[in-house]
Amino acid sequence: MKNIPTIKLGIIAVSRDCFPMSLSASRRSAVVKAFEKYGEIYECPTTVENERDAMKALEQVRGEGCNALVVYLGNFGPETSETLIAKYFEGPVMYVAAAEEACGSSLCDSRGDAYCGMLNASYNLALRNIKAYIPEYPVGTADEVAEMINDFIPVARAVIGVRNLKIISFGPRPQDFLACNAPIKRLYDLGAEIEENSELDLFASYNEHQNDARIPGVVREMEEELGDGNKMAGILPKLAQFEITLLDWADAHKGSRKYVAFANKCWPSFQTQFGFVPCYVNSRLTAMGIPVACEVDIYGALSEYIGLCVSGDTVTLLDINNTVPADIYSENIEGRFSYTHRDTFMGFHCGNTPSCKLSSSTMKYQLIMHRGLEPDKEPDITRGTLEGDIIPGDITFFRLQSTADAEIRAYVAEGEVLPVATRSFGGIGVFAIPEMARFYRHVLIKGNFPHHGAVAFGHFGKQIFDALTYLGAENIGYNKPKNVLYDGENPFSLK
Repeated sequence: MKNIPTIKLGIIAVSRDCFPMSLSASRRSAVVKAFEKYGEIYECPTTVENERDAMKALEQVRGEGCNALVVYLGNFGPETSETLIAKYFEGPVMYVAAAEEACGSSLCDSRGDAYCGMLNASYNLALRNIKAYIPEYPVGTADEVAEMINDFIPVARAVIGVRNLKIISFGPRPQDFLACNAPIKRLYDLGAEIEENSELDLFASYNEHQNDARIPGVVREMEEELGDGNKMAGILPKLAQFEITLLDWADAHKGSRKYVAFANKCWPSFQTQFGFVPCYVNSRLTAMGIPVACEVDIYGALSEYIGLCVSGDTVTLLDINNTVPADIYSENIEGRFSYTHRDTFMGFHCGNTPSCKLSSSTMKYQLIMHRGLEPDKEPDITRGTLEGDIIPGDITFFRLQSTADAEIRAYVAEGEVLPVATRSFGGIGVFAIPEMARFYRHVLIKGNFPHHGAVAFGHFGKQIFDALTYLGAENIGYNKPKNVLYDGENPFSLK
């Protein structure tokens, strides 16, 4: 993945002047040693007792190229100095504290009181309005702290990525598609940039790439990827031309930003003017690490990018689309899995899911568009979808969204794609999320979320939740267990 940050960690130990500095320094070294099984972390040689120490330590970690930082309370820690580290460091910062070790018959010189110091650290961070990552239980042994630091890496990757992201859109949204409309102001609050363009800008650039010398090479790549699923071979040159157009646009328009994502118009006039549907190209760019959200869904692209950073793997964007027919549930799910019928639904989009996340993939045409645009003829301008059932396995369904009044909300739910044939079209799968019906009503509907959700392939709820929190989501919904009521939920409805 070239389109996400590489994390270079540093660790700075802090020490209150009435505690032995050597205690904090030795505990820091033990954490560094324990972290070796996960990767590398730069051990800052300066242990911070005062503000001058803090500035010196920051120079050292910057000099080593660190872009994410761990502030380690080996003892109680100096409240002001340890907080200023996060204030002046440019990247995400994590705060953790040392648990007391076995001490034999005496707990005197070896006692660090970092359990107490963490409370004051968090209070001082709040006084200065400083964002920091603090684990659920931020006090531990060297091995436990090392594990916490490893959990911090995907969070840091998402935060750095978003703060250096440009979302490029080509629009406007289709008519009656207000669900994907959201104020862009909060993108700037998150640190991202947005470049909004017209479809005409994209069309002009596409036409300028006609007869581009790179087209045959991209066609060969597509043929190799599709294999026996290459059922619409005649459309590949146009798709290759479009892929090159988007990649060149990203390179030319990234500007000061390091990373890029797209949110692109894909119907209804796209087909009549470009002569194809862009779904397969969207899937290929997403597999390259450049998410492309359908239907000018800007916050969908942002959500996909967060999932990409957290998981380190490709993602997709799907409609929370339709219920599972009763016969499919009774024949293939009931009795085999613990899910109720209402825990299941189908996640679908026309053909934007990468081939590596489909059980088998075939180049087809967009059935719905074909009905409206060329109903009584062989598919032509509606060709270009990548279709197949989504691979079974664990997933995380999530979204970050600005409301109409510019509040940042999000949701996260873990579940799975079931090994059940969909018997349908598009990129589609049978999804199961525990207590989905209540989540659907009291988070998705009540929270006014649109029908698009991002999908990460694996259970990443903890890391995505932490990343969304660090980025500033003011309200994060999740699928609550049956015995935990949502705010405003009718308790009598659970009988």
